[in-house]
Amino acid sequence: MPLDRRAAELEVGEQLASWGKVIVIETRGRVTGRRVRAAIGFVDEPDGSILVAAGDPDAAWAANLVADPRATVTVEDSRREVEAIALDGRDWARAIRELILKYGTPAERLGAGPAFRLVPREAGAGPGEGGD
Repeated sequence: MPLDRRAAELEVGEQLASWGKVIVIETRGRVTGRRVRAAIGFVDEPDGSILVAAGDPDAAWAANLVADPRATVTVEDSRREVEAIALDGRDWARAIRELILKYGTPAERLGAGPAFRLVPREAGAGPGEGGD
């Protein structure tokens, strides 16, 4: 995707995140190591975690989470550190269903890619440290 189109899409995504419609997830690029951002649909869970899913098995943000599960999410005026847990089986199916119910028909292509539960990380917790 051309850089200017990607920048425009992220700008729209950031506006939607400021309204609470999507989150902006910031991951570490698995190839470059640079911080990258994407706007994605989400479902808040009662336990404070967030469900997300990729509509494409090659979605860069999802592949980045597989390589390094640490991320930052921003929605409205809230920014928090999270750790991604890959979902499978019933948990994966539930995440897909909840996202389709929230976002409607355009979300129906979900299910082609991975799904994750994003759980809050304790401040200063690195991989394998705290945040149990």
